[in-house]
Amino acid sequence: MLTFVFVCLSISVTGLHAAFTVTVSPAAKVKENDGVDLKCSYTADFGSTPRIEWKFKDLKGSQTLMYFDNKPTGKYEGRITVYDGGLRFNKLTRADTGDYDCEVSGNSGYGEGSIKVTVLVPPSKPVSRIPTSVTTSSNVRLTCFDADGSPPSTYKWYKDGTPLPDDPSKFPNFKNLTYKMNVFNGNLEFPSVSKLDTGSYFCEASNGEGVPQRGDEVRMEVRDLNVGGIVAGVIVALLAVALLLFGLWYASKKGYLPEKRVSKPKQQAVYTQPRMDDMDDGDGEFRQKSSFVV
Repeated sequence: MLTFVFVCLSISVTGLHAAFTVTVSPAAKVKENDGVDLKCSYTADFGSTPRIEWKFKDLKGSQTLMYFDNKPTGKYEGRITVYDGGLRFNKLTRADTGDYDCEVSGNSGYGEGSIKVTVLVPPSKPVSRIPTSVTTSSNVRLTCFDADGSPPSTYKWYKDGTPLPDDPSKFPNFKNLTYKMNVFNGNLEFPSVSKLDTGSYFCEASNGEGVPQRGDEVRMEVRDLNVGGIVAGVIVALLAVALLLFGLWYASKKGYLPEKRVSKPKQQAVYTQPRMDDMDDGDGEFRQKSSFVV
């Protein structure tokens, strides 16, 4: 009875016809640098010598052919061993987290099964970003991220050494705080920060593997907008502009500034028609007495 149920579950998971059943081992969680066996068995309906291929799909959806034409491919040479009924990894790394597909094909049909493998990696010290000074009523976001934890870490925030609840409205001591915490991406957001939010903050990353890791503690001061300082700055800027304009006017009045030079027009040659008395001297000879005036 149990065998029948197991076969039915295998068929429902793989979505295959009963005549071409591929049975794989359940999902596995393995510590980094440990080995693992991935089981893949099939019925005899595929034929005496079916072709077996292994493929890997990482968390980003990129697929890689691991085993083809009866041998490991590329970077999997020396890392895996394929035997009758399964595949063995000698040593897993965090990059090996993903889905492993065992595909079996023969003269009579095709079938496949998938195994999810999670490589367990403790969290590292998270990188956090916490502003040291903000103004009241502004939107402020604190971030926290752990790049190594597998499975992905969840996050917790502390203020002045006290853990902040996910929902402050449910706790009397925190009901006046208006932050929003996302435990999955590590963000702590204040839609309208107030002076009550002044304090020292740090975040903590954990994923159930190893010891939770804490980021650096940073004090965030919430201050009122310095209206007086802004007004004083504007007044100083206006006075500086007025002083500059006065200085230019005074220098111009005293003649300290160079005068603008006026360019003189270029002289042009003008042709003047000679007079008749200049052309005839009485004896019929032409004499030019004047022709051009410059």
